[in-house]
Amino acid sequence: MRHLFIINPAAGKRGSTAHLAELVDRLTFSHEVVYTQKEGDARRFAREAAQTGEPVRIYACGGDGTLNEVVNGAAGCAHVAVTNVPKGTGNDFLKIFGPGYRELFWDLEALAVGPQMPFDLISCNGHLGIDVVCAGVDARIAAGVHRYKDLWFLSGMGAYILSLLENVFFKGIARPMTVRMGDIHWENQPASLLCICNGRYYGGGFMPVGEAMPDDGVLDMLLVRRVGLFTLLRLVGQYARGNYRKYPDLILSFHGQEVDFSAMEPITVVVDGEVMRDTAFTVRLSEKKVNFFCPAGADYRPAAEPPGPDRCF
Repeated sequence: MRHLFIINPAAGKRGSTAHLAELVDRLTFSHEVVYTQKEGDARRFAREAAQTGEPVRIYACGGDGTLNEVVNGAAGCAHVAVTNVPKGTGNDFLKIFGPGYRELFWDLEALAVGPQMPFDLISCNGHLGIDVVCAGVDARIAAGVHRYKDLWFLSGMGAYILSLLENVFFKGIARPMTVRMGDIHWENQPASLLCICNGRYYGGGFMPVGEAMPDDGVLDMLLVRRVGLFTLLRLVGQYARGNYRKYPDLILSFHGQEVDFSAMEPITVVVDGEVMRDTAFTVRLSEKKVNFFCPAGADYRPAAEPPGPDRCF
């Protein structure tokens, strides 16, 4: 079995790359290491490894963006499995494995021999995601953070606060959008946000649909109607904890395999942290899957689901 570590040196805190390199150097199994230098490198490295045709396990060492690139390079290849070594400041997808996910996925020896499962993928206008697609004020805030974080005088939190102020207080929360998901037809009406979940966490820890599973063949979708500032402040904590069923007058839900949405002006959409903009999107369950491996004992089921076969334990 080939083992390929794709390390993003730009991800995570200062010193994290050197620390990871030391751990990798001490591994008892044969492995290869490559470092990304620019956007797209992780996807290219994963695709090149997949094209050899030999069985390979690929370790995306970085945040959700690094994992997203590796997934897009490896999707649909039965001989390839991927995982995420949580080197990034944000590793939202891995949060499905519980609060101890960092310790679990930094145990590289255990990770290398852990079981794997075929996980579903989301296709957003052809770009694949493994976690969450969002469109609305949350997506615009996330895109703004990307823009502001390059300013040398701003911290990560400072960039988030500035983007939040810009998009909530100055640009407005809701935008007109047409949405079609199942029996829900939302025709050019103001919407605050739309999220489509394969995983359970995004935005640094928001869990809008607590029962979402990455292997159940279902995308869990929420459409939040137009809300004002005070309603948003009252609702956001409940939304973040997955209590959408308590607010059927404000949050429309659909659990299926496809949603179409469009607007007259370009919509900002974020796929696993990757920003896209267009006036029309089709988001559906992809026909491709990706093999995801994790340490033995890691469990990604919601706490309320009873034990069953074919999990990562």
